[in-house]
Amino acid sequence: MHFKITDAITWVGKIDWELRKFHGEEYSTHRGSTYNSYLVRDEKIALIDTVWLKFSREFVDNLKQVVPFENIDYIIANHAEPDHSGALPELMRAIPDTPVYCTANGLKSFKGYYHKDWDFRVIKSGDTLDLGSRKLVFVEAPMLHWPDTMFCYLTQDNVLFSNDAFGQHLASEYMFNDLVDQAELYQECIKYYANILTPFSALVSKKIQDVLALNLPVDMICPSHGVIWRTDPLQIVKKYQQWAADYQENQISIVYDSMWDSTRHMAEAIARGIIDADPSVAVKLYNIARSDKNDVITEIFKSKAVLVGSSTINRGILYEVGGLLEMIKGLGFKNKKAAGFGSYGWSGESVKIITESLKASGFEVVNDGIRETWNPDQNGIDRCAAFGKAFVAALSKKGD
Repeated sequence: MHFKITDAITWVGKIDWELRKFHGEEYSTHRGSTYNSYLVRDEKIALIDTVWLKFSREFVDNLKQVVPFENIDYIIANHAEPDHSGALPELMRAIPDTPVYCTANGLKSFKGYYHKDWDFRVIKSGDTLDLGSRKLVFVEAPMLHWPDTMFCYLTQDNVLFSNDAFGQHLASEYMFNDLVDQAELYQECIKYYANILTPFSALVSKKIQDVLALNLPVDMICPSHGVIWRTDPLQIVKKYQQWAADYQENQISIVYDSMWDSTRHMAEAIARGIIDADPSVAVKLYNIARSDKNDVITEIFKSKAVLVGSSTINRGILYEVGGLLEMIKGLGFKNKKAAGFGSYGWSGESVKIITESLKASGFEVVNDGIRETWNPDQNGIDRCAAFGKAFVAALSKKGD
């Protein structure tokens, strides 16, 4: 499959309808994904990125239908991660002398992955590549989301090839933003940002300012995953600016796991207390053992405060909660408040463990949490509801 984006640009990537897990098993892709590769034709021809290794043969066969390989003058490798570069070895067997343009960190990554001495041409921000009537302008974007990442901009057509930035995991036959379900598009965009780019929010803000400072008109943004932004393309840039600024909505998320429903009963009572105290706040509950972790991370990203609960087991916490806390630690959320809760039979360490983990992850913990023994009776349920009310009150006081 291929299609024209402009007179000069042809999409030659792959739509992956079957993908349900990405980055190994770390990222859920309920709606599939795409691996976007772009062929730019002027007096010279440049290929921007390839596709995932498993689709190498299909990619090469498809590319042959669009352009004779010997006519490809340049390969632009914006990012070395295998979902972008996986078909490169297969392609380079056919055109081994074609120069590959990448960043200095990209050179390290490509050699580390593929152990080949291709004709690498190292670029830096501001460098250009003359294609004839058009030029490609290179912009380094380290840690968005790997050290090697770069963007490139096509003059005349005013197109930004943004690699992982501004993308989303969304498979669609309708490869433009104005043609897809807008709610699905937004959900996949914010999930992508929350789970992948959150740790680099300060760099996102700075890089957006760097790109805007170039004063280049942007008529289209072509990311490496998902749909192409052709209608009001800067809308996703504005969203990134919001999301990078310690984003939060008027939402509290309650995330827990429970052995025999005791901690679940606590979570539900705490939620009722929160709603009684502030009916305007959105409260969402997730049993992390039965919920998609990336979806839960997205809800935590949207939340102004989070409550995490676990039963105590072997003087520790349930492993699904432990795994979530480890994910949270790596993402480095900012400007969020939190507390812990949990049930126990005899030792009761879970709340302390959760509280310490939340503090270590940068959350402002507003209190020491709440513990209840065994299955809480009505008095215990009432205490949990009161804890929910007190938690809401603490949100407005703490840090004022």
